Amino acid sequence: MSDFDKKHWMSFLEDEDLAFVKRFILFSGSLKDLAEAYNVSYPTLRLRLDRLIEKIKILDSQKIDDDFERQLRAHFADGKLDSQVFKKLLTAYQNQKKGTK
Repeated sequence: MSDFDKKHWMSFLEDEDLAFVKRFILFSGSLKDLAEAYNVSYPTLRLRLDRLIEKIKILDSQKIDDDFERQLRAHFADGKLDSQVFKKLLTAYQNQKKGTK
């Protein structure tokens, strides 16, 4: 079992993500109120929440047992990588893994 598997998914969230989760809880899950607090539109806040949900699913997934791939997918879910770059990096990494086995 890798060190990644021994840690809880929350330990891999960035401070900004944790602050968002905290505010979400403190606002009793009201996206409307949270959007006002962040001074953004509801759709903008909803997009951020959807990305965070996907990131948490990836970080908590037991199907992805490779640390690099899990982090790569988390960055994609977070919107830090566009789909073209993500696919190229993932394909190159998977091809490299196949070549080293």
